[in-house]
This record gives sequence, structure tokens and C-alpha cells, in this order.
Amino acid sequence: MKAWEKAQQIFREARPVVRSEEEQTWTDNVDVSQFYDDNLSLDWGSNVPGSGAPEKIMVAAVQALENRGYQVSETGYRFLEQGLAAHQERDFVKLHQLSALLRRELMNAQKDENSEYWKYKYYHSFEEYEKEVSFPDSIAVDASTEDFREKIRAGWLAQLVGGAMGTMVEGYTSENLQKAFGDVTGYLREPNTYNDDITFELAFLDAFSEKGYEVTAEDVALRWVGFIPCGWSAEELAIRNIKSGIFPPESGTHCNPFNEWIGAQMRAGICGMAAPGNPYMAARLAWRDGEVSHANNGILGEVFNAVMTSLAFVNTDIHSVVKASIDMIPKKSEYYSVISYAYECCMRCDSWQDALKACMDKYHTYNWIHAYPNACCEIIALIYGNGDFRETLHIITMCGIDVDCNAGMIMPLLAIQQGIQSIPSELLHPAFEKLETYMRGKYREISLEELVQETVDSICRAGAQNTGHV
Repeated sequence: MKAWEKAQQIFREARPVVRSEEEQTWTDNVDVSQFYDDNLSLDWGSNVPGSGAPEKIMVAAVQALENRGYQVSETGYRFLEQGLAAHQERDFVKLHQLSALLRRELMNAQKDENSEYWKYKYYHSFEEYEKEVSFPDSIAVDASTEDFREKIRAGWLAQLVGGAMGTMVEGYTSENLQKAFGDVTGYLREPNTYNDDITFELAFLDAFSEKGYEVTAEDVALRWVGFIPCGWSAEELAIRNIKSGIFPPESGTHCNPFNEWIGAQMRAGICGMAAPGNPYMAARLAWRDGEVSHANNGILGEVFNAVMTSLAFVNTDIHSVVKASIDMIPKKSEYYSVISYAYECCMRCDSWQDALKACMDKYHTYNWIHAYPNACCEIIALIYGNGDFRETLHIITMCGIDVDCNAGMIMPLLAIQQGIQSIPSELLHPAFEKLETYMRGKYREISLEELVQETVDSICRAGAQNTGHV
């Protein structure tokens, strides 16, 4: 049946009625208007769930685009200032108009030929990336053993620990955290499992569970729009793109100034778990996941964390894992310049505080949610933490900025290497036995044991289908 035939059928079968209170169908739109007003307001001024840190996403959009080598026009800056004023005054008529005008300016921003960004190579695809790096031979890992299962359980548990610690303090400078709380070595309040980082990993796991190592970016994208009601920055814009029929890789590049922020870097752990001992496959999976919402350096951030996670299954020296993973990022990329600088700071500075200051000073033009300063924090905490779970968590927490994303990615490395016994007992909260999320469907709640079982089963099933990968 053609669409016109379906439409005619609906039309001809319609039976007239008299609605007793017709105005109610119109006043419903007032509620719709309030929803869109509230949603737009978040772009102009909000507070991060958990820590309450302030963020103005429209300001950050201009910042992010200029970090990526584009120059926003004076007109765009004028709309930005007017939009901030309209938001302050709660003038939503103007705010909707100014938001549209500013987004047009962002979309039409001109390339800044003098930007340092363009001195580095732009990587459009995994194929371009893999040509410029060398991967070590994969080391076979038997995913059917109890030892492997315990490593997976330790990894997920450590991510919950790091995420819970981080959500309490994210969005602030190291100095201001020190002033407010002193040295943070434990939870500042009762922990929970609400965290957008793990949400996107669960979506990937669902796609991987079905498709194994043949999983595509489109498979992941469909899980996003099915399971995840909303995101933030790059992920939110990608979800809107996918719902409009714009799929990867364009979903990560179309009108998306945030595609080199931390959103891909924060969800890499599952890609490394899915390819234990095989950094090439971990990188490949990470690229597919990353291009749903990110591009170039944003995807390389996910590759970096995925490779570290993969190596943790077969290498117990965390310093060696960090160095080997840095070497699997192409030297012509800007991302490599960032992580190699952070590593050099660790080699020459007497303390993590000195290394952190050097990195924060160098990358001060980047938002606290950008991949670059947070990658620096990861490296600093891993090097100065020297394999000790408690000290590494302390350092990554006190580094500040996007703590939950950083702690959630690096703490599993140590737990995978050393086992659950490496996690201090006071950090093992009962809340972690069941994950509560804001997802739709089966992942709204899932026990830790169910998550571990699904992860292990998926890896074993994928390995059986293609034994050359794991």
C-alpha cells in the first residue's frame, strides 16, 4: 500500500465527533512551550548534576569551535552576549530567536588559517589512523575463565567507584577543591550509580552483544536513540542528528562544535574490555563508537583509553601501559602533542601538582569538558599514582575538571591488573551492586552481576564467531 493510500484510508475511516472542551487541546501547547523553554534554558545556564558546577553551553560552543580552528564572527559574539542577557531576564521570545541566530553563525564560522589546530593532521577515518601507527601483536586471553570474569567485575566496579567519586566534585579547579574540601580521599556523600558515561557504554555493549566485532557505528547510533532519552553537548547533538536521519560519521560532525570534547574519551572502557590483550581491535571498536558523536581528536581520545584498557589485561606495569598507549596515537595528531606533553611533564616535575599546573597553564583556553586537559589529568594520576589504587584515585580526584569521566576510565586499569582486592574496602558501597540509570528499557536497572555476565558472554560469543580477534 502506498503512503497516499494509507493516508486516504485514515481520512475516510475518520468519524466526526464533538469535543466538549475543545480549548483543552490548544492549552496543552502551553505545556509544550514550557518544555522547550526549559530545554533551551539549559544551553544558556545550568548546573552539572551531582556536583552543581556551573556551565553555559552556548559560551562553550563558541569556545569549542575556536579550539578547532574556526573563528566565530563579531556578529556571533554579539548574539552570544544578547543571549546571555535574555536568559538572565527570562525573555524566552528573544532567547529562542538569538539561539537560532547564534547557531547559524557557528555553522558558518570561517576557518582560521593562523590557528595552531591546522598544523596537525586531521584524521577522517580509522583507515587513515591505522596507517600511521604500529600495534603490538595481540596476546590471547581466555574469556571463559573465572579469572577473566573477575577482571571484568573488577573493571566495572572500579568504574562505578571512580564515577561516584568524580560526580561529587567535577567541574572545579584543583585549587578550589582544595580550598573547599582539603584532600579528598573518600566519598563526600553517599555514592550512587547515576552517570552518563556508563550509559553510553551500556548502549555499546548491547550492540556488541548482538554484532560482536562486526558492530558498526550505525548499530551503536540506533541503541543511542532507542535507549538514551537525552545527552549533553556532543552526545545530545548527535542524538538529535540521528533522530533526523543523519547517521555516523555525519552525526558527529553536522552542526556539532563539541566533537573533540570528552564524550568519546569517557566511554572507551567497554571497547577495551571487549578486546582484551588486542589493542588494535580495541582501537577499531573505539573508532566506531566514537564517530557516532565525535571526530578526529575526539575519537583519538576514545582510542587512547580503549587501548590502555585492553593492555591492562596483559600488562601489569601501569607506566608501560601508558607509554605504549601514547605510542599508538599518531604523532602527526594534535592529540598526540597533548598526551606526550603531559607525559613529559610527569618525567620532569617533582610532584603531580607541578605537572598539573604546567598542563593546565598550557591548555587554559580549553573548556573543562574538553578531551585535552582531562587526558593530561589521566596520565598525571596514573604516573604519580604508581599503581596504587587509593593514591591514583586521590590524585585524579584532586586534579579537578571532569573528574567522573577521568576516574571512571583510569581506575578500572588498576583493578583489571590487580584484582578487586586492590580497591579499598571503604570504597565498596552497596549501591554498586545494582546500577540505576536514566535509560529506557532493560538498562534502566541492572545488577552488577548481570552486567558482568552480559559483558563476559558477549566477549565469549564474539570470540567464538571470530577467534582471530581475542
